[in-house]
Amino acid sequence: MSMFTRLTLMAVLSLASAETSIAAKKQTQTLRVTATAYNAVPAQTDATPDIAAWGDRLTPNMKAIAVSRDLLHEYGLKRNSVVRISGLPGEYRVLDKMHSRWNRKIDIFMGKDERRARRWGRRNVTIEWK
Repeated sequence: MSMFTRLTLMAVLSLASAETSIAAKKQTQTLRVTATAYNAVPAQTDATPDIAAWGDRLTPNMKAIAVSRDLLHEYGLKRNSVVRISGLPGEYRVLDKMHSRWNRKIDIFMGKDERRARRWGRRNVTIEWK
């Protein structure tokens, strides 16, 4: 086998390996979780209700969620992960985290609209992310 053929073969194998690695990293994950809703009001958060756990400023129409810490540590979600929620349009960003007592739970940010959050209540949903 010529040197050129060997180098070409090595390059092709290297590219194939890189593409497989990239595809594996972008694989969609799904998980069934309990979903509640929260508002940017001191009674539900703290004295700075518009500031999330990582310091992100939340605005009323923002599509954001808080996640239980097991979703961060065991399931691979992280700050700014993009998540789709069954039953809701669009994509939501992980911008907040919940108290460590919760497991397999998300809290959907609904600005200051407490009525909307109460109507949402508690539901079981499937979340999807890459």
